[in-house]
Amino acid sequence: MDPVRTCVGCRVRAPRSTLLRVVAVDSTLVLDERASMPGRGAWVHETHECVDAAIRRRAFVRALRVSGPLDTQTLEKRLNGYGKKVNGSK
Repeated sequence: MDPVRTCVGCRVRAPRSTLLRVVAVDSTLVLDERASMPGRGAWVHETHECVDAAIRRRAFVRALRVSGPLDTQTLEKRLNGYGKKVNGSK
């Protein structure tokens, strides 16, 4: 049975395998491809709607318990198709 997590964008519970884990590293949102990076993580669907809602509602800041704004360029580039892995990896 796959663990269940809540998307910070749409607040819908979903299996962990269908969500992306995001962590904050030096005030920058970084995708945690293997879901094994240390620290707090936030889970979000890989859709523009969920990511935009989370950014607009400052859900990443609350979920990751950081102060100040976060740089979201890395996450937005991923959704636009840049930086995707090749050869079938996640």
